[in-house]
Amino acid sequence: MDFDLVVRNGVIVNASDVIHDQEIGIKDGKIICIGAGLPRSDSTSVLDAEGAYITPGGVDSHVHLEQWNTPTGDTWETGTRSAICGGTTTVVAFVSQAREHDSVLPLVEEYSGRAQGNAYCDYSFHLILTNPSPTVLEEEFPVLVERWGITSVKLYMTYNIMKLNDRQILDVLVTARRLKMTTMVHAENHDMIDLLIETLEKRGMTDPYYHAVSRPSLAENEATYRAISLAELTDAPILLVHVSSKVAARHIREAQTRLLPIYGETCPQYLWLLSERLKGDDFQGAKAVCSPPLRDTPEETDAIWQGIANGTFTTFSSDHAASKFDVEGGKRLGLVEGKPLFRKIPNGLPGLETRLPLLFKGVLEGRISVQDLVRVACSNPAKLYGLPQKGAILPGRDADLCIWYPNGRMKPFDLVNSMLHHDIDYTPYEGMGFRNWPRYTILRGRVVWDRDAEGLVGKIGDGEYMRREASSLPGPRNVFVNEWRPPS
Repeated sequence: MDFDLVVRNGVIVNASDVIHDQEIGIKDGKIICIGAGLPRSDSTSVLDAEGAYITPGGVDSHVHLEQWNTPTGDTWETGTRSAICGGTTTVVAFVSQAREHDSVLPLVEEYSGRAQGNAYCDYSFHLILTNPSPTVLEEEFPVLVERWGITSVKLYMTYNIMKLNDRQILDVLVTARRLKMTTMVHAENHDMIDLLIETLEKRGMTDPYYHAVSRPSLAENEATYRAISLAELTDAPILLVHVSSKVAARHIREAQTRLLPIYGETCPQYLWLLSERLKGDDFQGAKAVCSPPLRDTPEETDAIWQGIANGTFTTFSSDHAASKFDVEGGKRLGLVEGKPLFRKIPNGLPGLETRLPLLFKGVLEGRISVQDLVRVACSNPAKLYGLPQKGAILPGRDADLCIWYPNGRMKPFDLVNSMLHHDIDYTPYEGMGFRNWPRYTILRGRVVWDRDAEGLVGKIGDGEYMRREASSLPGPRNVFVNEWRPPS
């Protein structure tokens, strides 16, 4: 067989294996075989990994791009461009419903039009649901699954304009269970937060730092436990998104120990940043405002690292929800008549391009294994969200690869925002030191990032829409708390 590309002399990493002395044969965008001494022809390109790790292309399953509520954020073009330059080859972004939207199908059509032809990497959609009417749940959800391959929905337990009450969440869980959809939950206790914000503002405590004070880990812990309870009642799988708290992670772990289909996601900011970053002169703390907020102590970040290493966390996502800092409509919305008002600061951080390098730092520092990286950043996202062609280096899969530098080969550097390829005017990881970075990114058999040569060599429009299947991870067990059963 004539291969289009052979990748040689690398260490192949999957979620459970590290394979030495084997080559990867690629043809027509697919991995055809893994073996030694693969044949070459005059038309075969050969890429020498020079002893470096080869991991699957990253799957970032929590990304906000070009949404109506992030006017200064990344577009599909700039966001997916930065994904490719950070070793990520597939993103799953959000079609977002507002309360006044009675139908979600036109929203999907419109959002698809924004993405089509404008992506550097492959992509798919989740749905953010804020108005779960009977029409949407009973008539439109089946269309999302069958026509669009959208097999996941995200719910909020906080934010006035987005939150659902417990009964609404239960209704969604029942429908999602029937359709084999995965439900993602932003778990924070809204009423706790509302009380704290109100009293902090009355006391004049409105600097960016008080964003973290207003959203204590207790609010996340309670809501996480409640979300797990709602899921257990309905026997429905859920993913708790962007988990930041040690206790919330423990709730997830305990549910998993009871074999409930409860999954957890965390993000780079909860590994590397603390709430002290919300302090500083000239409103700089606004750059670190996200929800749940950065936590206070290394004990919390250590617990999140442990949750990756021990398998509590299923996925590791960027939650890239960026707003520019020094642009009208961005983070400075939190300056009202020259005075800080933290609740007006747009939530979210940039992180698409830095996600994999930040996790690889944990590999180099011995916090996790390289197999852990692949499990949470590549393989499990593909499994949980129904992308069987992604997330692993195996025959028949899409030839999506991230090739790192051999140990000691890359010159270490301190990160500067101008090095990145997003369209955001800051990075929260400015000044952080890196000893490795994706050297090559390969999308369906083609090199699209070559750091040492031309850099970004992929083109806008390279990315294709991925219709998704149901999750291949464990789902409903048909085990219930008593004689009650969810409606069919």
